[in-house]
Amino acid sequence: MGAGEMIDLNHRSPNEKINTLIDDGLIAERSKQPTRTYLGGSRLGVSCERALQFEFFNAQKDDGKNFSGRTLRIFDVGSYLEDLAVNWIQTAGFTLYTRNPDTGSQYGFSVANGRIAGHVDGVIVNGPPDVIEYPALWECKTMSAKHWRDCVKNGVAKSKPVYAAQIAIYQKYLCLTQNPAIFTAINKDTEELWFEPVPYNAALAQSSIEKGFRVLKACDEGIALPRIANSPDYLECKWCSWSARCWAMPYA
Repeated sequence: MGAGEMIDLNHRSPNEKINTLIDDGLIAERSKQPTRTYLGGSRLGVSCERALQFEFFNAQKDDGKNFSGRTLRIFDVGSYLEDLAVNWIQTAGFTLYTRNPDTGSQYGFSVANGRIAGHVDGVIVNGPPDVIEYPALWECKTMSAKHWRDCVKNGVAKSKPVYAAQIAIYQKYLCLTQNPAIFTAINKDTEELWFEPVPYNAALAQSSIEKGFRVLKACDEGIALPRIANSPDYLECKWCSWSARCWAMPYA
């Protein structure tokens, strides 16, 4: 919505009006947040390096590809569920830290002069014996029932490779490589929980961080990295926030 434009709430039900006001408020609130100035460690598992360039430059997204109010509500619900998961795990007798108890700061890492960085959900440092190995990186994601079932069936590395790369990178830079990370998936439809031990994958961590350096170097040199596909009909291209912009560029 442009500056000075009025929301036409006439001839609409209270349900539509309230939903519109909430969504517009969330979008306005989101627009005030500072833009990220680094490549996020949670994103280095993305297959297309050109997409990561668009992301690093905070390039304008295609029409209709900005986050809707509904999407922002989904993000908020996911964040609250992750906070609940922290409490559930602590209630079960595990010592789970989401922040450094000495400094109060969130656990994270930063390399390449701060241009690649990330923050972890937490570290489980102690708890009931013979359950997991301590200390362990803890990463939590929420997902729909369909994706949750696929993750349970196939494991995070196959089902959600972006998450797997994120876990490996965080294990590497937080020096938590000796014990498996604990990946927690929350089924948003049923509140079922899935706890998966994820052994450190050194090769995945290294290839992912090298991808990040490759992307930064190309951005510095003004070089567009190759597309991941030969057609905009490729699934990842269809979902990409910069697909139209990318495929309008005159080179591969």
